[in-house]
Amino acid sequence: MSVSPFEGEYNDGQKEKFHALSSGHHQTGTNNSNVPIYVMLPLDTVTISGQLNKPKALNASLMALKTAGMEGVMVDVWWGLVEKDGPLKYNWEGYVELVNMVQKHGLKLQAVMSFHQCGGNVGDSCSIPLPPWVLQEISRNPDLVYTDRSGRRNPKYISLGCDAVPMLRGRTPIQVYADYMRSFQQRFKNYLGDVIVEIQVGLGRCGELRYPSYPESNGTWRFPGIGEFQCYDKVINCN
Repeated sequence: MSVSPFEGEYNDGQKEKFHALSSGHHQTGTNNSNVPIYVMLPLDTVTISGQLNKPKALNASLMALKTAGMEGVMVDVWWGLVEKDGPLKYNWEGYVELVNMVQKHGLKLQAVMSFHQCGGNVGDSCSIPLPPWVLQEISRNPDLVYTDRSGRRNPKYISLGCDAVPMLRGRTPIQVYADYMRSFQQRFKNYLGDVIVEIQVGLGRCGELRYPSYPESNGTWRFPGIGEFQCYDKVINCN
């Protein structure tokens, strides 16, 4: 899902600039047949310690992408990295370094607000769990996460059934996500519409708006087996 920039301290000119950049990616016409291409960066572009991973190699890669005519790159902005140290304690510095590097090479950036765990899926090369303080709340109240009919939990994303329940140290998941994105807006306000030209928001397991149905990490499912919706947690019980 692509969204407009967050509401905040922007004048009409800045908002129009961002809108023009975002909508321009989807326009077609007889005068311009070029299609802007964005390349997905590695899942571990920012390390678990919040630093840019292999910056020299990344710098060379961005230079090569620019030479090849790419429009820009896309990166996951992991909740499990940024708010790792505690509620409302955000560390954006690795991403700041990335944005500056992207800007230096004249590229654009698509940022994905990733509120799910990284790891345990086919092709995943790293592991980034949810923030430790969130996992503590899940251990106290397992009904925060999706559950299958046999009671097996999936701790990789907070159940959508809990969106309006203040289970995260007095805040609802929606409030937590909103605070996170508000902090992102404030930290990167000078780049929005210029370097950061699109923002996507993950809405579930693997970033997708769906019930998880084929957990592989605990041995429940193996390719190419048939999955089963994990929709039996206390809040959204499908029985």
